[in-house]
Amino acid sequence: MFEFNQEKHYPKETESRVVVRFQDCDPLQHLNNAKYFDYFFNAREDQVPKLYGVEMIDFIKKYNAAWVVYNHNISYVRPAKVGEWVRIRSRILWYNHNTVLVEYYMTDDTQKELKTLLWTTMRYVTIKEGLSTDHKGAVLEFLKATSENVDIQDLSINQRVKQLKSKLVGS
Repeated sequence: MFEFNQEKHYPKETESRVVVRFQDCDPLQHLNNAKYFDYFFNAREDQVPKLYGVEMIDFIKKYNAAWVVYNHNISYVRPAKVGEWVRIRSRILWYNHNTVLVEYYMTDDTQKELKTLLWTTMRYVTIKEGLSTDHKGAVLEFLKATSENVDIQDLSINQRVKQLKSKLVGS
């Protein structure tokens, strides 16, 4: 069970290295557009317990609430190709009292080329009623410790693509 530790450093970003599988590709040998979601979600699901010591089911059981996706915004920049090793990073880009925006992005293995950027917006809802509820207790502390909390008011996904690409090239 997750217990927030004020003494612990919680990384803001997760990272996984994966290979693009043949079965996930289209006839052009590019990763199928729908498969990007699987790669992103699986990478985060693998990394969150390692980095933060929590399984999402722990939060659900303890607080009787969960995050429900209500929006995806994805930008395909360059194709990921069959057999290619890629890096997948994710982070909580922003949150408020009942919503989180998780950012996922994929690069080539050398982290010089942006492949795809995904923003997933989720609402925190009660399990029993399915009603929106506020982040509380360790959930709120977890969000504070692991979020970038970027001001997204005037930030579009296209602007974010440009920001990430310039950081990758500048590395």
